[in-house]
Amino acid sequence: MEPQIQLKHDTSTNRSNIKVWWRLLRPHTLTAAFVPVLIGTALALFETSIHIPLFLVMLLASILIQAATNMINEYFDYKRGLDTKDSVGIGGAIVRDGIQPKTVLRLAFVFFGIATLLGVYICINTSWWLALIGTICMLAGYFYTGGPVPIAYTPFGEIVAGLFMGVIIILITFFIQTSTVTTTSILMSIPISILVGAILLANNIRDLDGDKVNGRRTLAILVGRRNAILVLATMFAVSYIGIVIMIVLGDASPWLLLVFLSIPKPVQAVKGFVGKSKPIEMMPAMKATAQTNTIFGFLLAIGLFASYWF
Repeated sequence: MEPQIQLKHDTSTNRSNIKVWWRLLRPHTLTAAFVPVLIGTALALFETSIHIPLFLVMLLASILIQAATNMINEYFDYKRGLDTKDSVGIGGAIVRDGIQPKTVLRLAFVFFGIATLLGVYICINTSWWLALIGTICMLAGYFYTGGPVPIAYTPFGEIVAGLFMGVIIILITFFIQTSTVTTTSILMSIPISILVGAILLANNIRDLDGDKVNGRRTLAILVGRRNAILVLATMFAVSYIGIVIMIVLGDASPWLLLVFLSIPKPVQAVKGFVGKSKPIEMMPAMKATAQTNTIFGFLLAIGLFASYWF
Protein backbone atom coordinates (compact mmCIF):
# COMPACT_ATOMS: atom_id res chain seq x y z
CA MET A 1 0.00 0.00 0.00
CA GLU A 2 2.73 2.48 0.89
CA PRO A 3 4.48 2.45 -2.54
CA GLN A 4 1.11 3.07 -4.22
CA ILE A 5 0.36 6.03 -1.96
CA GLN A 6 3.80 7.49 -2.64
CA LEU A 7 3.37 7.03 -6.39
CA LYS A 8 0.08 8.95 -6.39
CA HIS A 9 1.66 11.74 -4.39
CA ASP A 10 4.60 12.03 -6.76
CA THR A 11 2.34 12.07 -9.82
CA SER A 12 0.23 14.84 -8.33
CA THR A 13 3.34 16.84 -7.43
CA ASN A 14 4.80 16.44 -10.91
CA ARG A 15 1.58 17.62 -12.50
CA SER A 16 1.52 20.60 -10.17
CA ASN A 17 5.12 21.48 -11.07
CA ILE A 18 4.36 21.25 -14.77
CA LYS A 19 1.46 23.66 -14.33
CA VAL A 20 3.71 26.10 -12.47
CA TRP A 21 6.31 26.14 -15.25
CA TRP A 22 3.60 26.33 -17.88
CA ARG A 23 2.06 29.38 -16.21
CA LEU A 24 5.51 30.98 -16.08
CA LEU A 25 5.57 30.91 -19.88
CA ARG A 26 2.29 32.88 -19.90
CA PRO A 27 0.98 30.70 -22.75
CA HIS A 28 -1.90 33.07 -23.56
CA THR A 29 0.71 35.57 -24.82
CA LEU A 30 2.52 33.13 -27.12
CA THR A 31 0.03 33.59 -29.95
CA ALA A 32 1.55 37.08 -30.28
CA ALA A 33 4.68 35.24 -31.49
CA PHE A 34 2.89 32.61 -33.57
CA VAL A 35 0.49 34.85 -35.51
CA PRO A 36 3.13 37.19 -37.08
CA VAL A 37 5.18 34.19 -38.27
CA LEU A 38 2.08 32.64 -39.80
CA ILE A 39 1.16 35.89 -41.57
CA GLY A 40 4.70 36.48 -42.85
CA THR A 41 4.76 32.96 -44.25
CA ALA A 42 1.32 33.33 -45.86
CA LEU A 43 2.48 36.54 -47.56
CA ALA A 44 5.60 34.77 -48.84
CA LEU A 45 3.41 32.24 -50.67
CA PHE A 46 2.66 34.91 -53.28
CA GLU A 47 6.38 35.25 -54.04
CA THR A 48 7.88 31.77 -53.71
CA SER A 49 7.44 28.22 -52.42
CA ILE A 50 7.70 27.89 -48.64
CA HIS A 51 10.84 26.48 -47.02
CA ILE A 52 9.20 24.47 -44.23
CA PRO A 53 12.29 24.02 -41.99
CA LEU A 54 12.90 27.79 -41.99
CA PHE A 55 9.26 28.38 -41.11
CA LEU A 56 9.41 25.95 -38.18
CA VAL A 57 12.74 27.28 -36.88
CA MET A 58 11.53 30.88 -37.11
CA LEU A 59 8.34 29.93 -35.30
CA LEU A 60 10.19 28.21 -32.46
CA ALA A 61 12.71 31.05 -32.12
CA SER A 62 9.91 33.64 -31.91
CA ILE A 63 8.04 31.65 -29.26
CA LEU A 64 11.23 31.21 -27.21
CA ILE A 65 11.99 34.94 -27.32
CA GLN A 66 8.41 35.76 -26.30
CA ALA A 67 8.54 33.26 -23.43
CA ALA A 68 11.93 34.57 -22.30
CA THR A 69 10.60 38.13 -22.35
CA ASN A 70 7.69 37.01 -20.16
CA MET A 71 10.12 35.49 -17.65
CA ILE A 72 12.26 38.62 -17.56
CA ASN A 73 9.08 40.61 -16.98
CA GLU A 74 8.21 38.29 -14.09
CA TYR A 75 11.70 38.63 -12.60
CA PHE A 76 12.05 42.41 -12.74
CA ASP A 77 8.47 43.14 -11.67
CA TYR A 78 9.16 40.99 -8.61
CA LYS A 79 12.52 42.68 -7.93
CA ARG A 80 10.89 46.12 -8.14
CA GLY A 81 8.09 45.07 -5.81
CA LEU A 82 5.33 45.36 -8.43
CA ASP A 83 4.22 41.73 -8.21
CA THR A 84 2.66 40.35 -5.04
CA LYS A 85 0.53 37.31 -4.24
CA ASP A 86 -2.54 39.46 -4.84
CA SER A 87 -1.42 40.79 -8.23
CA VAL A 88 -3.82 40.12 -11.10
CA GLY A 89 -2.76 38.88 -14.53
CA ILE A 90 0.74 37.61 -13.75
CA GLY A 91 2.35 34.18 -14.01
CA GLY A 92 2.96 34.18 -10.26
CA ALA A 93 5.76 31.61 -10.35
CA ILE A 94 7.90 33.66 -7.96
CA VAL A 95 5.40 35.28 -5.60
CA ARG A 96 2.89 32.40 -5.45
CA ASP A 97 4.72 29.21 -6.37
CA GLY A 98 8.07 29.83 -4.69
CA ILE A 99 10.35 29.51 -7.73
CA GLN A 100 13.64 31.28 -7.07
CA PRO A 101 13.93 34.60 -8.95
CA LYS A 102 17.41 33.73 -10.24
CA THR A 103 16.06 30.46 -11.64
CA VAL A 104 13.46 32.38 -13.64
CA LEU A 105 16.09 34.78 -15.01
CA ARG A 106 18.51 31.98 -15.88
CA LEU A 107 15.79 30.07 -17.70
CA ALA A 108 15.03 33.22 -19.71
CA PHE A 109 18.67 33.42 -20.78
CA VAL A 110 18.63 29.71 -21.70
CA PHE A 111 15.66 30.40 -23.96
CA PHE A 112 17.50 33.35 -25.49
CA GLY A 113 20.50 31.08 -26.04
CA ILE A 114 18.45 28.43 -27.83
CA ALA A 115 16.81 31.15 -29.94
CA THR A 116 20.29 32.40 -30.86
CA LEU A 117 21.32 28.94 -32.07
CA LEU A 118 18.16 28.72 -34.14
CA GLY A 119 18.98 32.17 -35.48
CA VAL A 120 22.37 30.90 -36.66
CA TYR A 121 20.59 28.25 -38.74
CA ILE A 122 18.35 30.95 -40.23
CA CYS A 123 21.34 33.18 -41.02
CA ILE A 124 23.26 30.35 -42.68
CA ASN A 125 20.34 29.82 -45.02
CA THR A 126 19.49 33.49 -45.61
CA SER A 127 21.53 36.52 -44.53
CA TRP A 128 23.84 37.29 -41.60
CA TRP A 129 22.26 40.74 -41.33
CA LEU A 130 19.45 38.94 -39.54
CA ALA A 131 21.88 38.18 -36.70
CA LEU A 132 21.99 41.90 -35.92
CA ILE A 133 18.20 42.24 -36.11
CA GLY A 134 17.69 39.15 -33.96
CA THR A 135 20.09 40.50 -31.34
CA ILE A 136 18.20 43.80 -31.25
CA CYS A 137 14.94 41.87 -30.79
CA MET A 138 16.33 40.01 -27.78
CA LEU A 139 17.74 43.22 -26.30
CA ALA A 140 14.32 44.82 -26.69
CA GLY A 141 12.80 41.83 -24.89
CA TYR A 142 15.25 42.26 -22.02
CA PHE A 143 15.07 46.04 -21.69
CA TYR A 144 11.28 46.04 -21.97
CA THR A 145 11.16 45.47 -18.22
CA GLY A 146 14.88 45.24 -17.41
CA GLY A 147 17.61 47.86 -17.15
CA PRO A 148 17.62 51.20 -15.31
CA VAL A 149 14.76 52.69 -17.38
CA PRO A 150 12.48 49.86 -18.56
CA ILE A 151 10.62 50.57 -21.80
CA ALA A 152 7.40 49.27 -20.20
CA TYR A 153 7.57 52.06 -17.61
CA THR A 154 7.48 54.76 -20.31
CA PRO A 155 4.78 55.92 -22.76
CA PHE A 156 6.57 54.01 -25.54
CA GLY A 157 5.81 50.44 -24.44
CA GLU A 158 2.94 49.96 -26.88
CA ILE A 159 4.99 51.27 -29.83
CA VAL A 160 8.02 49.09 -29.07
CA ALA A 161 5.96 45.94 -28.47
CA GLY A 162 3.95 46.50 -31.64
CA LEU A 163 7.05 47.21 -33.71
CA PHE A 164 8.97 44.11 -32.65
CA MET A 165 6.07 41.66 -32.31
CA GLY A 166 4.33 42.88 -35.43
CA VAL A 167 6.32 44.62 -38.16
CA ILE A 168 9.73 43.11 -37.50
CA ILE A 169 8.68 39.48 -36.98
CA ILE A 170 6.41 39.54 -40.03
CA LEU A 171 9.09 41.10 -42.22
CA ILE A 172 11.83 38.75 -40.99
CA THR A 173 9.57 35.76 -41.66
CA PHE A 174 8.74 37.11 -45.11
CA PHE A 175 12.41 37.86 -45.86
CA ILE A 176 13.78 34.44 -44.92
CA GLN A 177 11.42 32.90 -47.47
CA THR A 178 11.75 35.47 -50.28
CA SER A 179 15.07 37.30 -49.68
CA THR A 180 13.24 40.58 -50.05
CA VAL A 181 10.74 42.92 -48.39
CA THR A 182 7.77 44.34 -50.30
CA THR A 183 5.44 47.27 -49.76
CA THR A 184 2.53 44.85 -49.31
CA SER A 185 4.34 42.92 -46.57
CA ILE A 186 5.04 46.17 -44.73
CA LEU A 187 1.44 47.39 -45.03
CA MET A 188 0.06 44.02 -43.94
CA SER A 189 2.20 44.04 -40.81
CA ILE A 190 0.80 47.35 -39.52
CA PRO A 191 -2.64 46.16 -38.31
CA ILE A 192 -1.02 43.30 -36.38
CA SER A 193 1.48 45.73 -34.84
CA ILE A 194 -1.36 47.97 -33.70
CA LEU A 195 -3.22 45.05 -32.13
CA VAL A 196 -0.11 43.87 -30.30
CA GLY A 197 0.27 47.39 -28.95
CA ALA A 198 -3.39 47.26 -27.94
CA ILE A 199 -2.66 44.27 -25.70
CA LEU A 200 -0.05 46.30 -23.83
CA LEU A 201 -2.35 49.31 -23.60
CA ALA A 202 -5.14 47.13 -22.19
CA ASN A 203 -2.69 45.74 -19.65
CA ASN A 204 -1.69 49.27 -18.65
CA ILE A 205 -5.30 50.40 -18.35
CA ARG A 206 -5.95 47.52 -15.97
CA ASP A 207 -2.83 48.28 -13.91
CA LEU A 208 -3.13 52.07 -14.08
CA ASP A 209 -3.60 52.77 -10.37
CA GLY A 210 -0.87 50.42 -9.19
CA ASP A 211 1.55 51.59 -11.87
CA LYS A 212 1.00 55.22 -10.87
CA VAL A 213 1.84 54.42 -7.26
CA ASN A 214 5.03 52.68 -8.36
CA GLY A 215 6.23 55.61 -10.46
CA ARG A 216 5.55 54.24 -13.92
CA ARG A 217 4.71 56.71 -16.70
CA THR A 218 2.76 54.59 -19.15
CA LEU A 219 0.57 56.00 -21.90
CA ALA A 220 -2.54 55.06 -19.91
CA ILE A 221 -1.29 57.10 -16.94
CA LEU A 222 -0.38 60.12 -19.07
CA VAL A 223 -3.73 60.38 -20.85
CA GLY A 224 -5.96 59.03 -18.06
CA ARG A 225 -8.20 55.97 -17.96
CA ARG A 226 -11.06 57.40 -20.00
CA ASN A 227 -8.84 58.69 -22.80
CA ALA A 228 -6.80 55.47 -22.75
CA ILE A 229 -9.99 53.50 -23.46
CA LEU A 230 -10.70 55.87 -26.37
CA VAL A 231 -7.17 55.30 -27.68
CA LEU A 232 -7.71 51.54 -27.40
CA ALA A 233 -10.98 51.77 -29.36
CA THR A 234 -9.22 53.88 -32.00
CA MET A 235 -6.44 51.32 -32.34
CA PHE A 236 -9.00 48.60 -32.94
CA ALA A 237 -10.82 50.72 -35.53
CA VAL A 238 -7.62 51.65 -37.40
CA SER A 239 -6.62 47.98 -37.68
CA TYR A 240 -9.88 47.04 -39.39
CA ILE A 241 -10.07 50.17 -41.52
CA GLY A 242 -6.49 49.56 -42.66
CA ILE A 243 -7.51 46.22 -44.15
CA VAL A 244 -10.42 47.84 -46.00
CA ILE A 245 -8.15 50.55 -47.41
CA MET A 246 -5.67 47.95 -48.70
CA ILE A 247 -8.50 46.07 -50.41
CA VAL A 248 -9.93 49.25 -51.99
CA LEU A 249 -6.47 50.24 -53.27
CA GLY A 250 -5.99 46.79 -54.77
CA ASP A 251 -3.14 45.81 -52.44
CA ALA A 252 -5.14 42.99 -50.86
CA SER A 253 -7.86 40.49 -51.72
CA PRO A 254 -11.49 40.79 -50.52
CA TRP A 255 -10.82 37.49 -48.74
CA LEU A 256 -9.16 39.57 -46.03
CA LEU A 257 -12.58 40.88 -45.03
CA LEU A 258 -12.73 37.66 -43.01
CA VAL A 259 -11.03 39.61 -40.22
CA PHE A 260 -14.34 41.36 -39.56
CA LEU A 261 -15.65 38.11 -38.07
CA SER A 262 -13.51 39.02 -35.04
CA ILE A 263 -15.31 42.34 -34.45
CA PRO A 264 -17.28 41.10 -31.39
CA LYS A 265 -14.02 40.75 -29.43
CA PRO A 266 -12.80 44.38 -29.61
CA VAL A 267 -16.36 45.55 -28.90
CA GLN A 268 -16.38 43.30 -25.82
CA ALA A 269 -12.95 44.64 -24.80
CA VAL A 270 -13.91 48.31 -24.97
CA LYS A 271 -17.22 47.76 -23.19
CA GLY A 272 -15.42 45.71 -20.57
CA PHE A 273 -13.17 48.63 -19.60
CA VAL A 274 -15.84 51.34 -19.50
CA GLY A 275 -16.86 52.18 -15.95
CA LYS A 276 -14.41 49.72 -14.36
CA SER A 277 -11.63 50.63 -11.93
CA LYS A 278 -10.65 47.39 -10.19
CA PRO A 279 -8.08 45.16 -11.97
CA ILE A 280 -10.09 41.98 -11.40
CA GLU A 281 -13.14 43.60 -13.03
CA MET A 282 -11.11 44.40 -16.14
CA MET A 283 -9.66 40.92 -16.68
CA PRO A 284 -12.40 39.91 -19.17
CA ALA A 285 -11.63 43.06 -21.20
CA MET A 286 -7.91 42.21 -21.10
CA LYS A 287 -8.68 38.69 -22.33
CA ALA A 288 -10.91 40.01 -25.12
CA THR A 289 -8.12 42.36 -26.26
CA ALA A 290 -5.63 39.51 -26.49
CA GLN A 291 -8.21 37.36 -28.28
CA THR A 292 -8.76 40.17 -30.80
CA ASN A 293 -5.12 39.98 -31.84
CA THR A 294 -5.21 36.18 -32.03
CA ILE A 295 -8.50 35.81 -33.91
CA PHE A 296 -7.84 38.79 -36.22
CA GLY A 297 -4.38 37.38 -37.00
CA PHE A 298 -5.63 33.87 -37.74
CA LEU A 299 -8.45 35.19 -39.92
CA LEU A 300 -5.99 37.43 -41.76
CA ALA A 301 -3.74 34.42 -42.41
CA ILE A 302 -6.73 32.37 -43.59
CA GLY A 303 -7.72 35.22 -45.90
CA LEU A 304 -4.21 35.32 -47.34
CA PHE A 305 -4.13 31.56 -47.90
CA ALA A 306 -7.60 31.68 -49.46
CA SER A 307 -6.66 34.53 -51.81
CA TYR A 308 -3.61 32.52 -52.91
CA TRP A 309 -5.45 29.27 -53.52
CA PHE A 310 -8.65 30.73 -54.97
